[in-house]
Amino acid sequence: MSLGSGVTRPAVRRLGDLVEAARSNPEFAALVVVVTVLVAVVGYFALRLYRQTPVDRLVRALGRVEEVVVLTHPNPDPDAMASALAVREIAEVAGAEATIQYPGEIRHEENRAMQTVLGLEMQHLPGDGGLLAEHVVLVDHNEPRGFAGAGGLSPYAVVDHHPGGGGGGAFTDVRPEYGACAAVATEYLRDLGWRPDDAGSRRLPEDLATALLYGIQSDTTNFSRGCTDADFEAAAFLFPATDPEALDRIANPPVDAEVLDVKARAATNRRKNGPFVCSFVGPVSNVDALGQAADELLRLEGVTAVVVGGESNGTLHLSGRSRDDRVHMGKALGRVVADIPMADAGGHARMGGGQLSVDHLGGIGPGDGVSLDELRDRVFASMAGKELASPD
Repeated sequence: MSLGSGVTRPAVRRLGDLVEAARSNPEFAALVVVVTVLVAVVGYFALRLYRQTPVDRLVRALGRVEEVVVLTHPNPDPDAMASALAVREIAEVAGAEATIQYPGEIRHEENRAMQTVLGLEMQHLPGDGGLLAEHVVLVDHNEPRGFAGAGGLSPYAVVDHHPGGGGGGAFTDVRPEYGACAAVATEYLRDLGWRPDDAGSRRLPEDLATALLYGIQSDTTNFSRGCTDADFEAAAFLFPATDPEALDRIANPPVDAEVLDVKARAATNRRKNGPFVCSFVGPVSNVDALGQAADELLRLEGVTAVVVGGESNGTLHLSGRSRDDRVHMGKALGRVVADIPMADAGGHARMGGGQLSVDHLGGIGPGDGVSLDELRDRVFASMAGKELASPD
C-alpha cells in the first residue's frame, strides 16, 4: 500500500529497521554516516564535473603551469592567428604567461594585413626549434610540425577543428564538425563571461573580436563552405564588438603580383577531366598563391573540384578545393600520395593540401618515380573515386 509521494509501507519498515539497528549498534551507525558522506561527496564532484564546460577544463589545465607557448601551424592563417589570440587571453585569466609562436612564415596578403592592421604580437619559431616555454598549446592543428623536434613534442593542450589523431596531455578539444577553430575559441570566451558590450564581467576587446570574426569568415570562405550553426552563432556574437574598417582593410589588401601570375599560369596550364580540373604552375615562391588559384579555377562553369600544384624549395605543394559532395578533397589527396615516398596530404571535405618531395617524384628512393602527367592522372582518378595505379 502506498503512503503518498511514492513512499510505500515496506520502504518505511526498512527505514525503521535501519534506524533501530543504528540505535543498538554505534559502529553500524558510524558506518552509515561514513557511507552517506561518501555518497554525497562523490555525487557533488560528479555533478561539478558534468557541469564543466570545455573552457573550464582548459582554464584548470592552464592554471597548473606558469608559462605556455601557444603554437600555430607552420604558416598561420587568420583562423590560426585569431584562435591563438583567444587562447592567450584565456591563459592570462588562468594565471599563466602565454607567448604566441609560429614556425613558418606569414605569407598570404590577408594574413600579413591581419597581423599589421591589428598589431598582433607573434614570435617566429626558428626551424631548428627554440620554444619559449616547456608547455605547448596547439591551436588550429593537433599534431606539431614544421620545426626541429616537432616529432618528439608532446603538446600540453590542443584546440582544433581539423580531423586527426593528435591530442594534449592535459586538455584536448578537437571539433572537426566546426568550420573554424575561431568559432571554438569564441565559445570559450563567451562561456567565461566575455561580452561585446558592458553586460558581462569582461568586455570583448575590439581587435580580438575583429580577428576572431575574420578567422571564421576566412576559413568558411565568407560563410559559404563548411559553415555550421556554431560558426554563425559565434560570428553573430562577435559582430557588435568588431571594427568594420579594420575588417575591410584585412579582407581587401593590395594584391601580390605573383598571385596574379600564379592564377594566370594555373588557368593556362589547366587540364579538365569531366567536372574536375588539375593544373601545375611550375616554380612558386608564395605557396599560398596556389590556394587562391584553386579558388579562382573552382569558379569556372561546370567545374566542381580543383587541384593546383607548384614547386618551392624542392617540394611540390598541392592545394585542392571542392564543392562536389562526391569529392572529399582531403581524403582524395590523401589517396593520391598514399604510396608515394616522402609525401603527405589531407584536409577537409571542401579544402585539402599536400606536399611531395620533388627528388622522390623523380625516382630517388623506392620505385621509379612519378611524372607530373602520371600524378595528374592519379588526381583525376582519386577525385572520381576510381582505383589508382600504383607507382612503379
